[in-house]
Amino acid sequence: MSTPKYDLLEIDGLQYKTQFTEKFINRKKWEKPDPGIVTTHIPGSIIEMYVKEGQEVKAGDLLCLLEAMKMHNKILAPISGSIAKIHVNKGDKLHKDALMFEIK
Repeated sequence: MSTPKYDLLEIDGLQYKTQFTEKFINRKKWEKPDPGIVTTHIPGSIIEMYVKEGQEVKAGDLLCLLEAMKMHNKILAPISGSIAKIHVNKGDKLHKDALMFEIK
C-alpha cells in the first residue's frame, strides 16, 4: 500500500495540507477568456452565415444562426471589431465549445 501524497493549498493567505483526487489533477485548466473568441455553448449545425472575414461588426451584430434541438439560436458578436477568422461554414455540424469566429 502506497502512502498518500499531500499538497499545500493556499486560500486567503491560509495554507492547508490536502490530498487532490485524480479527477481534480487531470481537470481542464482555467484560462482567462478572450472576449473576441466566439465558441458554441451547445452542439448544433450552422444554418446561415451573415458575416465575411474582414467585415467590421459592432457588439450585438448577428454573426450566424445555429440550429440546436430544432431551435434557431442567434450567435451575436460579443465585442466590436473586425472578423479576423471564420472557422465554420454553412451546414457544418459543431460540437460543444467549437471555435466559430475570431474578432479583433
